[in-house]
Amino acid sequence: MHERNTLDPAACTSMADIRAEIDRLDRAIVELLGQRYRYVLAAAKFKTSADSVRAKERFAAMLEMRREWAVEEGLNADAIEKLYRDLVTHFIEEEMRRWSAAQQQ
Repeated sequence: MHERNTLDPAACTSMADIRAEIDRLDRAIVELLGQRYRYVLAAAKFKTSADSVRAKERFAAMLEMRREWAVEEGLNADAIEKLYRDLVTHFIEEEMRRWSAAQQQ
């Protein structure tokens, strides 16, 4: 999905324009996070152990890649890493609950 804004940032003529465009982008971001979450939950069925759910090496590599993407976009890599660390830690906890429940069956 690629969200298209109505106005380019330079074409905004008011704070209302800016806020509307930011809201449009944030809505798309939240929708994409929902899609990402559904993939995380689906991944639980392929995991064979709690360690494979946590996937510490994959987690570290993923964070490093997000840092690189942040730099490419002119963003603060530390801020993007924190955002993803928090988000993915939460998703891993959810995936772990799903995986553990499946092991109980």
